[in-house]
Amino acid sequence: MRWWKAVGLAGAAGVVATGVVVVRAERRRRAYTPDQVREQLHVRFAQATAAEAVAETAAPVPQARSGIRGRVRRLFRRAAG
Repeated sequence: MRWWKAVGLAGAAGVVATGVVVVRAERRRRAYTPDQVREQLHVRFAQATAAEAVAETAAPVPQARSGIRGRVRRLFRRAAG
């Protein structure tokens, strides 16, 4: 058998294996009922909003202004004060 035949067979085997993985994943996805999907989405949304609420209640960390705008504002503050 020539080397290019072996490469071709390996490529075909790779395509078949990829197709098997895709079909298997699609079967798992379609196995859920619409109510199960909706329930899972509600759970994820509740987790996201809870994490957002925790982030909002935490004290914001003041950040130093960088770039040209921050430098210009500091310069005017020094000149005015």
